[in-house]
Amino acid sequence: MKRIEAVIPSNRLNLVVSAIEENGVTGITIVETKGRGKGERPSLRSSRGTSTQKAEYNSLATIITIVEDSKVDQIINAILNAANTGSSGDGKIFVSTIDDIVDIQTKKRGLA
Repeated sequence: MKRIEAVIPSNRLNLVVSAIEENGVTGITIVETKGRGKGERPSLRSSRGTSTQKAEYNSLATIITIVEDSKVDQIINAILNAANTGSSGDGKIFVSTIDDIVDIQTKKRGLA
């Protein structure tokens, strides 16, 4: 089992979630996050509207899902196709190995 974690701009969230769900994945966790990388940060107007400044952080969404090893490339490609704009700041995808999963309600182990 693999954990796929995609950090993307918030405005791409619905497209990416739809792409993941179209590939048969239903267990998704979404966390609203803020971060800063190479991407351009938005300009913000002051409260009086007389000046602008760069936002300290970008508004991002982190999508987390656990999939069988055989689905990893399929899900990564779905995320890439939905999130890619060709611009700096499109996001990152992290893949890590999951040793075990325990469902608290049923106490069952493994992906169920």
